[in-house]
Amino acid sequence: MVLCRFLFLIFSLYALLAGNSTFSTSVASELSGAGATFPQPFYEMLFSMYQRQHAVKVRYDGVGSGEGLQLLAKRSVDFAGTDKIMGQDALNAASDTVLNIPTCVGAVAVVYNVPGNPNLRFTSDIITDIFLGRIKRWSDPRIMAVNERGAMPEIPITVVYRIDASGTTFIFSDYLAKTSKEWSDRMGRGTSLQWPTGQGARGNPGVAGLVRQIPGSIGYVEIVYAIGNKMTFGAVKNKAERFITPTVKSVTAAASIDLAPGGDYSLTDTPVPDGYPISGFTWIALYREQNYGGRTRDKAENLINLVSFIIHEGQKHAPSLHYAPLPKNVRRNGDVLLGTVTHGGAPVYKSRETAGK
Repeated sequence: MVLCRFLFLIFSLYALLAGNSTFSTSVASELSGAGATFPQPFYEMLFSMYQRQHAVKVRYDGVGSGEGLQLLAKRSVDFAGTDKIMGQDALNAASDTVLNIPTCVGAVAVVYNVPGNPNLRFTSDIITDIFLGRIKRWSDPRIMAVNERGAMPEIPITVVYRIDASGTTFIFSDYLAKTSKEWSDRMGRGTSLQWPTGQGARGNPGVAGLVRQIPGSIGYVEIVYAIGNKMTFGAVKNKAERFITPTVKSVTAAASIDLAPGGDYSLTDTPVPDGYPISGFTWIALYREQNYGGRTRDKAENLINLVSFIIHEGQKHAPSLHYAPLPKNVRRNGDVLLGTVTHGGAPVYKSRETAGK
């Protein structure tokens, strides 16, 4: 054991002297972010790749979109992950422009823990009434009717929801607000809601874990957490009257719509016949002017080059984690936004689009 420790110390010292990036990291080559758990698996994979290629270490805490944006407003992190575009008022940063750069497309799955793991179908009305506490048992005739099933388990339904300010909650509630007038009037859309029934959990991992633990429970999580936890999730009826399961293909289809530059890019309740209706973009928020708090130009360049890597080279890796790549026009708009970032008024990044690449 002593010999192993001695050899490790020798190797560490050698790596440090040789300038190995694993052991030698300057302040400028460290970046920090916090926010949405929705894209966290995708980000962690790309951050690891980027560190190996560019010796830039990135720390990301999945604390939820709301807390991530609060940390950005306090200048405690270099960027925030969010599943909802947040404006200046929400960030309480009136003196500094905040840019929202789209990074990928994901799906919010309706997950449940029902004995026998049946493949169920849901309409927005049924989802609404379950999460409002009106449909209380899995044997409810409305659930059986839409699934054309005989008997369903005679067990109570336990709703599981997010207790932190969450972009996943925003996407889920945005879909229900568009498709149910009662939900729109009573609950609305937002990153946090006043839930009338159920149990709360923090983050996508928390909701997934609680649903797995409670027989008869139902919740909503980003699809990668449902698949990673080997959970059962339902097909949801879309605007074209089709029951669609969340997959990379159906999420890509949901994003195949005309998206105007500068819009909110909402994908919920998509009109695309093969599109999954509870899909949404996720974003990285950062300050347009990077010369604050003693930040160096090198650090600003590292941040912008990292985000450029995500929206360009990183897109080919999205499907491996069940995210959909950005549509070309969204990627182009994001790249142009990066070209407006400055440090002390001087541009930090040359847009690939304006460079003709």
